[in-house]
Amino acid sequence: MTIMKHTLNIIGGGMAGSEAAWQAANAGVNVVIHEMRPKVETFAHRTGNLGEMVCSNSFRSDDHEQNAVGLLHWEMRAAGGLIMQMAEKHRLPAGGALAVDRDPFAESVTAALKSHPNITVSYDEITALPDDGHWIIATGPLTSGALAQAIQTETGAEALAFFDAIAPIVYHDSINMDIAWMQSRYDKGETIEEQTAYLNCPMTKAQYEAFIDALLAAEKTAFKEGETAGYFDGCLPIEVMAERGRETLRFGPMKPVGLTNAHDPDNKPYAVVQLRRDNALGTLYNIVGFQTKMKYGAQKDVFKTIPALEDAEFARLGGIHRNTFINSPTLLDDQMRLRSKPNIRFAGQITGVEGYVESAAMGLLAGRMAVAELAGRSLPSVPDTTAMGALVTHITGGAEAKTFQPMNVNFGLFPPVEGTKNGRRNRKTRYKAYTDRAKADWQAWLDQLA
Repeated sequence: MTIMKHTLNIIGGGMAGSEAAWQAANAGVNVVIHEMRPKVETFAHRTGNLGEMVCSNSFRSDDHEQNAVGLLHWEMRAAGGLIMQMAEKHRLPAGGALAVDRDPFAESVTAALKSHPNITVSYDEITALPDDGHWIIATGPLTSGALAQAIQTETGAEALAFFDAIAPIVYHDSINMDIAWMQSRYDKGETIEEQTAYLNCPMTKAQYEAFIDALLAAEKTAFKEGETAGYFDGCLPIEVMAERGRETLRFGPMKPVGLTNAHDPDNKPYAVVQLRRDNALGTLYNIVGFQTKMKYGAQKDVFKTIPALEDAEFARLGGIHRNTFINSPTLLDDQMRLRSKPNIRFAGQITGVEGYVESAAMGLLAGRMAVAELAGRSLPSVPDTTAMGALVTHITGGAEAKTFQPMNVNFGLFPPVEGTKNGRRNRKTRYKAYTDRAKADWQAWLDQLA
């Protein structure tokens, strides 16, 4: 059986769809990417590019020895992942994180896919679940209403939804650098550029209390009828965090630890607002962790109370958008296929993984699983000791279906390593054991496919 005789259709050209297409096409499969943008627009997207980043420009930690996300980066690179290749090409200084210049990144992803001889991009909206052919649905958090309804009708289960909040972006030249200073937390990074990747705005206790008061009093965007605000804890709007307690933000995105004010080193800030470079030119900075659903006028008023941002000009203000995902442990088999329609696989955020990296990783697996099926063979199970395996195991049965919520990759999803000790004091040794085991098992799994 020749897999080139078959076509793999992928709905959605985000992180998951782009990675799935790349993996399948490189294995010799003809791929059609169905992307509704720019014909059908979404709240969050600005372009019709594939792989567009709509929220943060960060793929988070790149530490592959002590961090589960960094380990996922390593595994994707080992598998020839497109998203990681392009992220490295357009990397920006961000301490220990992997941040990218978002527009050139998406342009490069688009160019790579469009120039691939086995890939065709069709700009059309798919509104129904296909009854035949080979399909991957990777429509992400902004699945169109018609397709979401078709999925809901087929599965007989209500789609779960939460609101993903977008953080604002500030023009660098409007920031008061007589107050702010450049430093990565704990001076992380191997170069001076990495160690000074974040812009920090210090607050006294009085300034922090005034900020919290303004935040709580600000006018918020109302939810539409029939929508519910079930937030994912990893992406809570700052006002929701503040409502949980006045000190919550000071122990979250505004924590002052690991930072020394270069303008006043003898006085420790009570709280710190961090901004991260958002483009290669360094003209744009996003306010880290400041997702919000405040109205635009209120955002400007509140954010300008932050020291160094009193004259800030905003390239983009925050907003909210709906994120829809399926109850994967109930609906998908261990090959990520819809049980009621096994010709359809799901990948990316719609499966209940959270984050760019996790979405791309599930696209990578879905693409490889589809290739194996088209070739008439079964793909060996991905070891649950790997970051990839831990994630796919979680969404296809490891999670509790009744309480299923979006999940980032984390070491809590991994089976324990025998002989390691629990507790914060032993964390560094334990995490290194997790990542060493994962790398060996992932490489062995890839070698089986060679």
